[in-house]
Amino acid sequence: MNYKITKINNLTVYIKSDDILISDTQSALDLMMTVNYEKNCSRIIIDKINICEEFFILSSGIAGEILQKFINYQTKLAVIGDFSKYKSKPLHDFIFECNRGRDFFFVDDLDQAIEKLKSF
Repeated sequence: MNYKITKINNLTVYIKSDDILISDTQSALDLMMTVNYEKNCSRIIIDKINICEEFFILSSGIAGEILQKFINYQTKLAVIGDFSKYKSKPLHDFIFECNRGRDFFFVDDLDQAIEKLKSF
C-alpha cells in the first residue's frame, strides 16, 4: 500500500493515496495505529477514494463498525469527497448525524476537514 502522510498540525495528519486504505475494521485500526505511532496524531483526514465502496452501503455494517473503532480509540476522522452520487436516504442521514457529532466528518475539501477537526 502506497501513501503519504502529511502532518498539518500537532494533532492532525492528511493521508494522500490512490489506494483503498480502509476496507474493513482491521485496516481502519491499522491505519489509526500507524498514524498514532509514526506521527503521534489522533486526527486523520483522508479522501473518499481511500475507503471501500461497501462502507457507503450502511446495511453492510462496515461504517458502523469502523465508526465505533474510531470512537473507542479516541481518534477523529474527516473524509473528503463528493457524496451526492449516493441516493440512499439512510446514508445521507448518517452523514448528516456524523457531521453534527464530534468524531467523524464528511466534508467537501481539505480546508473544511481541517476546520472541523480543530474544533474538537
